[in-house]
Parts: sequence; structure tokens; C-alpha cells
Amino acid sequence: MENKLTEEQWIMDPNYWRSVLGFDESEQLSLRDENIKLFACNSNPRLAQDIADYLEIPLGNAVVSRFTNGEIKVKIDESVRGNEVFIVQSMNAPVNDNLMELLIMCDALQRASANSVYTIVPYFGYAKQEKKTTGREPITAKLVANIMTVAGASKVITMDLHAAAIQGFFDIPVDNLFAMPLFVHYYRRRGLCGDNIVVASPDAGGVARAKHFAEKLDAPLAIIFKRRPKPDVADIINVVGEVAGKNVVILDDMISTGGTLVEGAKMLKSLGARDIYACATHAIFAGKAIPMIEDSPLTEVLVTDTIPVECANKCKKIKLLSVAAMLGEAIRCNFFNTSVSRLFF
Repeated sequence: MENKLTEEQWIMDPNYWRSVLGFDESEQLSLRDENIKLFACNSNPRLAQDIADYLEIPLGNAVVSRFTNGEIKVKIDESVRGNEVFIVQSMNAPVNDNLMELLIMCDALQRASANSVYTIVPYFGYAKQEKKTTGREPITAKLVANIMTVAGASKVITMDLHAAAIQGFFDIPVDNLFAMPLFVHYYRRRGLCGDNIVVASPDAGGVARAKHFAEKLDAPLAIIFKRRPKPDVADIINVVGEVAGKNVVILDDMISTGGTLVEGAKMLKSLGARDIYACATHAIFAGKAIPMIEDSPLTEVLVTDTIPVECANKCKKIKLLSVAAMLGEAIRCNFFNTSVSRLFF
């Protein structure tokens, strides 16, 4: 398959990533004719359909719409009594609308006597508000965890939580998957590994993640130190590590406004770095992130489809990877009560 697909095809082909993740087609248990239902809200319908196609099951019949007064309306148009039900819904913009859609669908499915309601939340919103940094601040990530549990969620399957501690905010099980295996395969296939690359952490908080990534690529590590004078603004202070004459990959969990990423790339370029790449699981791209990336020294930005990336075809620097296979296998493992360890790196 690898030789028959163009780059544009294989990076978005769930069946290609099946083998990369170590799942042989012959050993996979089929979900067809099983007691399972997969539903989607409105945040990421393309990803939900890709997961359904990968698992060879249909998307459930449900309508998530609005009343004339703006309130969210959910109608489940098929029986879910006694079923294991999975909902696909990211918390990307509009965050509050997408969160409420998820909560209301959880409630609807629970009241319709579903046996279990699994929430597939590829991107978990409010994750940056996981602690108090000053007085009189909320811990909103904990609040969201409480609300989801009360709404009827039996389990959460998510990807690359901004803070691992958020798993502990839930009183229900949480599977926190990582896109790193996909990134490692992508860069190794491109020959960006070993002495040909340096992995850079965009801040001190991401050092452990970047170190693990560097080990998988057999590459050295660099660290970008920054300070935040105010929210969504970053000043780069220093870079520790040898980057002169080297290709550099900046690894992060998300790209929001793009300020940290672009300023880091500028600093690396000023220190003599050659081509500068970046990869992040969640492509939020808030505000003027896209034009900033276009005008930056970045050679390529690799993201996944946990959030719909409408600009992927408009910005040549952006490459998109599919996480449908990873989430599909997580669904299969949870339904058949088998270990998800193979999905971890």
C-alpha cells in the first residue's frame, strides 16, 4: 500500500496507519453485527465518518440542530437500548456550543437506556485552565470533567491532553492517546531522524515530551525558553542546545495563536538552523495564526485532524495526518475489553 499511495493520500488514509500502529488486519475483531452504535455531533463530522468507515460500521441516526431561540436540540432517531454507544465530538471553536452538544447527547443517550456512553473527545477544550495561576481563578478543566460525568459519560477517550493531570479530574476512566507514533513514522519516512535533525521543545514544560520524541528519532534535544507577559503572548528568551547548521523539529501538543511557534522559529533561524519543521496534535489556529505561519521561517507544520483544518488546502506549509485509525482501534479495544497499550509509544 505504501508504494501505491501518494504522500497526500497515505498521510490521511486510516488503513495505512493500521499497519503503522501495529494492528494486522487478520487479528482485528469485527464490530459489524455487534451491540455498538457510533454517533457524531457537529464539531468534526469528517473525522467521525472516517472512524466509522475504518471500523466498517454506520454512523448512528441522530440530529443535532438548533431551536429558533438558539438552544441546542438533539434527537436520537434509532434505538440504543442496551447498546455500547460512542460519541465523537471535539471541543474546538465554538467551544461552548460543541461542549453543550456533547453534554446534551450524553443525557439523551443515557435517558434512552444505552448501556454505556463513551465520549470520544479528540481535542479536550479548556485544558489550559487546569490550575490556578493567580488568586480568584477557576479550574475550568475540572469543572468540565465534573459536568461530563454528571451528563452521563461512562468513559472519555481523548488525545494529547494539554496537562496529564486532567485525567485525575475525572471520576470515570480516561484513555489519553498520543499522536507521537504518527509523527515519528512521518519524519522517519521523510529521512528526518538521527543526525539529520534536532528536536526542540517550545518551552520548559514540554521537555519530557520532546525528550521522548527525540529518543524515538535518535536525535539530539534543544529547549526554547520563553516567558509570558500576558495570555497568548510569548517572549523567547534563549535556546539551549546546538542547532546551527541543523534541521529542527519543534514538537508541541497544540498550536493556538501560533505566536510561540513563530517566535521560536525566528530564534532558531537566527542561531543558524537550516529547515525548521513543527508538529502539533491540535490545530486550533486561532486569530491570525495562519498568515503568521505563512510569513514565518517555518518550512512545514504537521498537524492532525482532531480539529477540522479548513485551511489545509490553502496553506502549503500545513500537512494533515489522520487519527481515525488510532481512535478507531481505541473504540475496538474498549468494546472488546482488550488492552489499549499497543496504541501507546
